[in-house]
Amino acid sequence: MKTIIASIFTLMALSASAQAVNPKLSALLTNYYAIKNEMIKGNAGTSSEKAKAFTASVNAVDASLLPAKEKETFASLKEKLLLDAEHIEESKDIAHQRDHFKDLSANFFTLAKAIKLSAEPIYQQYCPMKKAYWMSNEKAIKNPYYGNQMLTCGNISATL
Repeated sequence: MKTIIASIFTLMALSASAQAVNPKLSALLTNYYAIKNEMIKGNAGTSSEKAKAFTASVNAVDASLLPAKEKETFASLKEKLLLDAEHIEESKDIAHQRDHFKDLSANFFTLAKAIKLSAEPIYQQYCPMKKAYWMSNEKAIKNPYYGNQMLTCGNISATL
């Protein structure tokens, strides 16, 4: 009986550690949300700064420390994430930034599905006018593609 109980506790501990969020990966999500929030405001200059922080957080991830499956997923998406973040960073045109945010969001959602980035829910939201997705930490729709023009246009398409 003691052996069974000890085995159950061991399995629970292993399961909990498998669900732990890596702080470097969590920083990616925080920086992604920061870009999104500036896009909502239509702030090209600050969106650029937030994209620079996102790029730094991508480069700060030591993929060799990730479990094999997560390492493979991160490695397959890293260059795509960097490319779009760098385009957002280099541009001062909010429309151009939003075009790259569309691709950044699609690739980042692929990462979020494969790797636990947060203990909190992540909402994938959709803009039917732009035919584009983004992620949010809240259910309320705040559209980063049209900002104040169509702030609440969209819906939740998935929850992680």
